[in-house]
Formats: sequence, structure tokens, C-alpha cells
Amino acid sequence: QLQLVESGGGLVQPGGSLRLSCAASGFNFNTYTIAWFRQAPGKEREKVSCISSSGGNTNYADSVKGRFTISRDNAKNTVYLQMNSLQTEDTAVYSCAASRSRLRCFYVPTSGFASWGQGTQVTVSS
Repeated sequence: QLQLVESGGGLVQPGGSLRLSCAASGFNFNTYTIAWFRQAPGKEREKVSCISSSGGNTNYADSVKGRFTISRDNAKNTVYLQMNSLQTEDTAVYSCAASRSRLRCFYVPTSGFASWGQGTQVTVSS
């Protein structure tokens, strides 16, 4: 199993940008599908974006499409989430998670992600 550590969260004004990082330790990082999830107080956890092990397949929730970009650098064992045009509704704890599933990442259920980071807080407020 991978150990995952998120960083890059913080306070940003509406319209601003942040880049989250998910650093992994462990073996065979390049065989794992990685996803970013977020959870706001009183709301269900939402899969924001995911990326296949090779980086060739990505997917985004409709709520972030066109504003967020997921990428990975397998040489650095890191996945990134570039978040632009942030809105107050993006405020949440963002967590990354890893899965060994061979399904396209969109179809991997939350239960299919066995390794999770501790999360990083993103607050969008003026």
C-alpha cells in the first residue's frame, strides 16, 4: 500500500488559484490510479478528479470541469491538482487516494481506493 501526503492547501480569494500536491511513498506508484476527493462540512464526499496510472486518462466532476487540472509525475511519485478560478463552493478538505483497480478511473468506486492521505484544507473566501 502507498502512503500519501497532501500539501498546498490554504486560504485564497474567489477567482484565485492553488496547486495541491499528493506525494506518495511506497512501491510501484506508477501502477496506481490516483483520485482527488473533497468533503465540505455537512456534505457528502465528492470525487473531484482522477488520473490513470500512466496519466493517459483523466476525469473531472462537472463542478470543476474547465477549472481544475490533474496531472502526475511518476518519476517524483506525485500527483498534482491545479485549481483555477476558485469559488466559495470549492471550500472543503481535499484528500488524495490510491487504487490498484484496472477500471477506467471514472468507474472506480470510493470503496476501491485503499490508501488515503490525511487531507488538506482549502478555503475560498474574501
